Amino acid sequence: MIAIVDYGMGNLRSVEKALAYLGHAARVTSDPDVVVAAERVVLPGVGAFGAAMQRLSAARDGGPALQQAVLDVARSGRPFLGICLGMQLLFTESEEMGHHPGLGLIPGRVRRFDFTGRADGTSLKIPHMGWNSLSLRREVPLFRGLEDGVMVYFVHSYYCLPESPDVVAATADHGGPFCVALWRDNLFATQFHPEKSGAAGLRMLDNFARL
Repeated sequence: MIAIVDYGMGNLRSVEKALAYLGHAARVTSDPDVVVAAERVVLPGVGAFGAAMQRLSAARDGGPALQQAVLDVARSGRPFLGICLGMQLLFTESEEMGHHPGLGLIPGRVRRFDFTGRADGTSLKIPHMGWNSLSLRREVPLFRGLEDGVMVYFVHSYYCLPESPDVVAATADHGGPFCVALWRDNLFATQFHPEKSGAAGLRMLDNFARL
């Protein structure tokens, strides 16, 4: 079973429906015990980094916080996929509306796009929204069956800056190349939304479910 972590922020049902369409059992849950017991875990998310970390770290009905369950699974070797804000939360810290520590699974930080003073600044919108092509940096199980240049769907104002280039799985261009997917061991993450990226996104979700 694939657990989709519900911490109150994200397009949870879209991910669940996409996986169900592909024939994979998935469950939206806010129960840490269910998350820890799952074969695979998806951490989606839309919204502010600081608020997301507060919700993940809050105790539930006197029980353990979701944050520890997420960390336990991520460190267990089981397949783990972060989507959009779920990718950003994997990092050490974010500069979104102040300074906020993240889960610390991937060394690096999350920063806001800034095109101030650029001649092309007026044409580079924030948020970065819509379809953009991927530059696949290496062979990654998540991208099996896809070709370089595949189009995917984005909605975000902040982007990830990993300390090590070795974790970068794909980049896209918005005022310059930036990291939009990562892979390290059992950890996969995408800044774009596979569940909104048509056939290519479904292929990625199917690849993840079959790992």
